[in-house]
Amino acid sequence: MRALAAAIFLLLFLPGTALPQSSQQKYFLGIDRNDYPGDEAMKLLRKEFVFTSYWLGNPPQTRSNSWSGKREFLKSLGYGFLPLFSAPTSGELRDEPYTLKRVATDAQSAISGARKEGFPPGTVIFLDIEEGGRLPSTYFTYLKLWASSLAEAGFRAGVYCSAIPVDEGEGLRLITSDFIRDKIKPGELVYWVFNDACPPSPGCTAPQELPAPSRSGVAYAQVWQFVRSPRDKETARHCRGYAKDGNCYAAFDTARKYNLDLNVATSADPSAAPKF
Repeated sequence: MRALAAAIFLLLFLPGTALPQSSQQKYFLGIDRNDYPGDEAMKLLRKEFVFTSYWLGNPPQTRSNSWSGKREFLKSLGYGFLPLFSAPTSGELRDEPYTLKRVATDAQSAISGARKEGFPPGTVIFLDIEEGGRLPSTYFTYLKLWASSLAEAGFRAGVYCSAIPVDEGEGLRLITSDFIRDKIKPGELVYWVFNDACPPSPGCTAPQELPAPSRSGVAYAQVWQFVRSPRDKETARHCRGYAKDGNCYAAFDTARKYNLDLNVATSADPSAAPKF
């Protein structure tokens, strides 16, 4: 017993003694698309990807939702989820009365869609904000009510937004996710950010060692979209790995049928992201 106690003392208190290292944080690779690629494609994609986006309403600039009714099948394959709902543009939120009406309608549609698809209470629903830069005050009215409406219904609110710095002149650079976080109380939103500039993005590739979402430039991000298809000619012009048509594809997809956006997350199921 004395020998054991002495060994413990040396390990804990002797200067220069190496302590056991905690296990390295694991990250997870996922995809997102506006169109459902089909059951067989999702079976093949599951060999490489752990989670997938899942639209709860019509994706932007579309009139239908091809993901509807697919959750149970995808769950049976072992996918985690990124439930999505399309956000309004800044121009649509023209005044306070319209904003209040719009967010009430959108939140109820997202909640109904989540329940219909079988997502459990506590699920994070991400509002898809495609535009970057500075947002108007009406957008923060919308976001606060979006978060509170989902919380009242037993869900959690997330946002998909830009982590790409925007030059506002005179040495000022704005990141949309930071701009949102400055206006919305910490902990109310889960952040899924996009930044496809190389660096920090590794380009259209699945690195053996996946980068942390914080490598996006946003330390609090729980999901990072590091590839958008087709490649953005401005932000991702220096990125490698894209096909000649400008899209990103899975390694097995030699026929180039299913262009993909690529994401990395802190969880295999970002819809159940832990609170922090």
